Amino acid sequence: MQDKNIASNTKGRIVALGQPIPAQRSLPPRLGATHGTLPRPMPASPHPTAWNRLQQWRHQLTVPQFTIVTGLLVIAIGTVILASPLCSSDAVGLWQALFTVTSAITVTGLSVIDVGRDLTFCGQVVLAGLIITGGLGLMAITTFLQGFVQGRSGLRQRLDKGRSLDEFGVGGIGPTFHSILRTAFWVMGIGTLILFAFGFTDIANPAERLWASLFHCISAYNNAGFGLWSDNLVGYRSNAVVNGVIASLIVIGGIGWRVANDVWRNRTRLGRLRRLSLHTRLVLRSTMALILIGALGLLFTEEFAPDGVMNTLNLWEKLNVTLFQSITTRTAGFNTVPLSIETLSDAGLLLMIGLMFIGASPGGTGGGIKTTTFALLMGATRSTLEGRKEVLIRRREVPGELVLKAVGVTLASGLFVLAMTLVLGLGPTAGGIPTTKAFSFLEKLFTCMSAFATVGLDVGVTAELNRWGQLVLMVGMFTGRLGVILLLSALYGRRPQSRVGYPREEVFL
Repeated sequence: MQDKNIASNTKGRIVALGQPIPAQRSLPPRLGATHGTLPRPMPASPHPTAWNRLQQWRHQLTVPQFTIVTGLLVIAIGTVILASPLCSSDAVGLWQALFTVTSAITVTGLSVIDVGRDLTFCGQVVLAGLIITGGLGLMAITTFLQGFVQGRSGLRQRLDKGRSLDEFGVGGIGPTFHSILRTAFWVMGIGTLILFAFGFTDIANPAERLWASLFHCISAYNNAGFGLWSDNLVGYRSNAVVNGVIASLIVIGGIGWRVANDVWRNRTRLGRLRRLSLHTRLVLRSTMALILIGALGLLFTEEFAPDGVMNTLNLWEKLNVTLFQSITTRTAGFNTVPLSIETLSDAGLLLMIGLMFIGASPGGTGGGIKTTTFALLMGATRSTLEGRKEVLIRRREVPGELVLKAVGVTLASGLFVLAMTLVLGLGPTAGGIPTTKAFSFLEKLFTCMSAFATVGLDVGVTAELNRWGQLVLMVGMFTGRLGVILLLSALYGRRPQSRVGYPREEVFL
């Protein structure tokens, strides 16, 4: 006879000592099921609807693919809105609106229209909104919305979204995105007030002055380069307030939110730079060095130009112009002097092409291969010359994967720009408008680099290209804004890493 104090195990349930065995509870039968039989599955529809296929295709998209689809969708919607009579004049058709919207979403600044003349006030507001959408992060907005569209929030999805937002950790997308917005609107708001009070004082109408201040601050912080006047900022070449505010906004937007946030958090301890992260120190040093090299380089090259635009300026104006152009050439696209093959020397244009190729910093609103990529390549070159097997930057060893990525980004970007220049030189685009004007190789290379690096500087080529040539520039702007690596990831997807090892063999370099 069993003792009731002995633990019992009934049908896999363990009961504590001294406790009675609970009674068995039967579960109610499921809907559509009979006793002793399993429920029948619902038969699948032999002909799925178009909506179901769209839902399946949407859930299969990766983050890079979703980003590209969202960008194209925003461009399509913006084109229809900007081409409407409410936003533009009769001179702006669907093609001109498509080129302008693509340039705004990619924060480039190349244009085939006169923004101040061909767009109404409503159209200029729409253009400013598109600049903010593209500048504050097309990928950030896309990945933020993707959580609601796809309904997934697992660890892998959060990591993928973090990489697209240039986040290092597993932190939430929402708080980061909100912080980016707050920083941007504070910086643009302060810049607007300064320009309204001390900058555009020649504009008598207060409403027009306020809108001009706000529009140019939006364009400068997002490194877009759009202006409300046909000569851009040439008329304010000697205005120190306008030059200082626009240049400051360009630099703040170009270094990225992560760097600005790191500097702000350590603002009371900036005397010790080691408090800052390696990324922040690398971005700040690279940015300052490139600004100084660019300004001195332009001052040197244009000083010896026989018929350059700098010859008519005094020393103060030369320093002001070269410093401003050095800042805006890498990221924004504003100009305070006329840009053409006649006004600038070939050496100066080639130097500007190099600055455009390097571009802004990761997480910033500019394009190019990024300042950190250029710094890694310089560090790898120095390590090679010193005979080191590892890359050291500021007494820190950089992982080899980052060096390989820097090489891949630089090579892919350079080949893409060369391919753009090659295609632009074929067919009727080789000489611009037939029997009107012929473009040199330097002009075409400058324009293609400006489009790919999302800079927006123009030497008088963009508006004179036919639609095929302008299509090449639009593809370059979109690819440059998203990045060649992200575009290839969207086309080919991420392949699993192979665990198979291969024998090593040396090659001669």
